[in-house]
Amino acid sequence: MPASGLLRSLLADTTPLEHPHFRRLWTANIITVIGAQLNIIVVPLQIYDITDSSAYVGLAGAFGLVPLVIFGLYGGALSDRMDRTKLLRITTVGMIVTAVAFWAQAASGLDNVWLLLCVFAVQQAFFAVNQPTRTAVIARIVPLGKIGAATSLNMTVTQAGAILGPILGGLLVPVTGFAWLYLIDAVCLLSTLWAVLKLPAMPPTDAASSGKDSGKDAAGDRGGFRSVLDGFVYLWAMPLLLMSFLVDIIAMTFGMPRALIPEISTVDFGESGDGGLFYALLLAAMPAGAVLGGVFSGAVTRARRQGLGIVVSVICWGAAIIVMGLAVTFADGQAGLWAWVAVISFLVGGTADMFSSVQRNAMLQEAADDRMRGRLQGVFLIVVAGGPRLADMLHGWIGSWIGAGPATAIGGVLVIVGVLIAVASVPAFLRYVPARFGVVDSSADLSDTERN
Repeated sequence: MPASGLLRSLLADTTPLEHPHFRRLWTANIITVIGAQLNIIVVPLQIYDITDSSAYVGLAGAFGLVPLVIFGLYGGALSDRMDRTKLLRITTVGMIVTAVAFWAQAASGLDNVWLLLCVFAVQQAFFAVNQPTRTAVIARIVPLGKIGAATSLNMTVTQAGAILGPILGGLLVPVTGFAWLYLIDAVCLLSTLWAVLKLPAMPPTDAASSGKDSGKDAAGDRGGFRSVLDGFVYLWAMPLLLMSFLVDIIAMTFGMPRALIPEISTVDFGESGDGGLFYALLLAAMPAGAVLGGVFSGAVTRARRQGLGIVVSVICWGAAIIVMGLAVTFADGQAGLWAWVAVISFLVGGTADMFSSVQRNAMLQEAADDRMRGRLQGVFLIVVAGGPRLADMLHGWIGSWIGAGPATAIGGVLVIVGVLIAVASVPAFLRYVPARFGVVDSSADLSDTERN
């Protein structure tokens, strides 16, 4: 293959942008993600400014996680029971309103931490409904074979925002204060509202096929908690999809050392407690690696053996975290060569995690029945958000006991061991090939009864 052809095969597949609805959503997200990252930076800063207490900053995690879990699950079920476009419009307006509420409380100078935490909880509830719905929409606006490429494009923008947003926030807060950054978030969300208003109606699959505006879910009249439960029952009957969730939980719970970054910076690299070069580099390394992975995701999104690709990506993630942990251990209190090895390892890990995420999301959307797609995306959101939070607690405890370097390295080992054990229990996962390739392997079917 000529060098130019090889490069094109490695670069991200941008053909989903040929579809106008996806192109509008993706373009709008470039703007919106900057405002969202500003919000993520400013909320804990304002909480600390009001209370002068890290305990209150930590409390924000609970105020965010609880609505994320509850509404992530219920929101996914809701997106399977009503018009997804209508639900996106409602939740996008809700996020704009909460952004304005953030601005109002900061501009008024109330300095009430409980009001701030409550607004944050409401915002996370709207986000938890919006996100699985928005992801479930992809399969309705791009061809089946392009879902992986579309997912990669979306995730690349999100991770790029995770790099740029904190930099902008750190520079702007001392100049503008909190209120203006909240207002910027509200204005940025208007771009997504514009894109969502352009979407066509997307009623539930049953209603669309029958021509009725039905509020029933895929199982009939059942809604609420029963509808959420139906999603779990559906997932349980599809062991290969269940494996994709399990693999991610293993990778993030054991292998995400972000809670140890302050200790690594100060104790292992000898920087001041106020941060430093390697503190910033470690924070940026994983999203930077993810952006790099998104840019060079072409071969990944076209891969036939999705199950094998996920496993290889997660093992590479675990190996990168092992190297990072060893580098931190060998640094011995000095920010020298080993510190750079740690940063580069975390960057490589971010690339591997991006490859895994793209393949897992594509597998989920391509394999799931559209009537269940929203519910499964709700579960996906909980796994993606919950795994790193479990990792924060686990790494923080073990790191305080044996040190950040050994805790990180051991976590990487557990990722590899855990994934190998999981795959050994369901070996068909390695053989899974999406149905769009026209390959039928009953030993690697998604369930014992059906292929969706």
